[in-house]
Amino acid sequence: MNQLLRHPRTDGDVGAGVGPGPAGGPAVGAGTTGTTGASAAPDAERVARALLSRLGEPGDAVIGRWLARLPAVDVVEAIRTGAVPDHPGLDAARLSGYQARLPGPDPETDLKRVRHVGGRFIIPGDTEWPSQLDDLGDGRPIGLWTVGTGSLRLLALRSVAMVGSRACTAYGAHVAGELAAQLAERGWVVVSGAAYGIDAAVHRGALAVGGMTVAVLACGVDVAYPKGNAELIRRIGVQGLLVSELPPGEHPNRFRFVLRNRVIAALTRGTVVVEAAVRSGALSTARRARDLNRHTMGVAGPVTSELSAGVHALIRSGGATLVTDAAEITELIGAIGDDLAPQRSGPVLPRDLLEPPVARVLEAVPATAEGAPVERLARQSGLPPDEVLQRLYELSSLGYVERHGAHWRMVRRR
Repeated sequence: MNQLLRHPRTDGDVGAGVGPGPAGGPAVGAGTTGTTGASAAPDAERVARALLSRLGEPGDAVIGRWLARLPAVDVVEAIRTGAVPDHPGLDAARLSGYQARLPGPDPETDLKRVRHVGGRFIIPGDTEWPSQLDDLGDGRPIGLWTVGTGSLRLLALRSVAMVGSRACTAYGAHVAGELAAQLAERGWVVVSGAAYGIDAAVHRGALAVGGMTVAVLACGVDVAYPKGNAELIRRIGVQGLLVSELPPGEHPNRFRFVLRNRVIAALTRGTVVVEAAVRSGALSTARRARDLNRHTMGVAGPVTSELSAGVHALIRSGGATLVTDAAEITELIGAIGDDLAPQRSGPVLPRDLLEPPVARVLEAVPATAEGAPVERLARQSGLPPDEVLQRLYELSSLGYVERHGAHWRMVRRR
């Protein structure tokens, strides 16, 4: 395997797939070997990145900075030999950790495992790679293991993240499912983390209306976690897309959930938080989205609910925009001028359309049986008696008032 992972590039290989970029690293979108999709990058680079995904945890900035300077095959070879130049953040202890993990993994077996479950491993340079993940800088994923249909890059172009509490209320689950269904019906891809609570409600809402949904996992794409959502995760893999930075067979831990959130935030046009306590992982996704200049939105809940306290604090601080339906969400993240939410207003009553002088006279007319004379109505409305009399006859024609002798009163309606 070491022979396979040695960088095969010669002076005439630059057009064969991954040539040197401006900083000496791989050039994104460089020439390919004639294939499309996930196989657009050279096999050696893919195998090397699959191996690196086992050497470090997701978002490893040291490996990220390394990959910005060198192809993955060179990074693997440098770790193997220990011939590492001065590299920011790479001390002897970290290098020793990488080397300790190096003998165990078999990246070719990992690639076979993901293909066996109908998946693929996409890396920077592939046509399916979402370029917005580059906003993560040194913490950009080494690659993404995916299972499902559709191009991740194309799906992410019109996507929105929805996250929230695992121990959600019935209100939160209902609102999350409704919003996800509305967004899916508008042609948006809904992204979440396949966890219990709000995440599960989001995925189910999109699936229920035949929509597309993406689950970003904190474990391998062949691992159903949590087990209670195994059937839901299976459905997402068939109707939508499962995505993970972690290679097949890897299980989640607390830190991997937090690291997973940055991918959700970077992948989408904006993040909606439905329910979140003051200390909640969902808020970390919202903060990541805000730091990445993505739209951050929050759905208000009952002021008495601790599970909405975090969302309320986020909105109050200006860190999120209040949204109540899919139209308001798409107005923020959609195309300028094309996805405007309708203006909210109460019903327009006929008397709302009256001209100001007519409305002033109508306000002065009593509803009592005896009514009031024109002189009293003139004093109350502040208008001349002649004009008041003219307006009263106009109001009488419209059916608002009626005359009884010298007095005027409101028409009693059933």
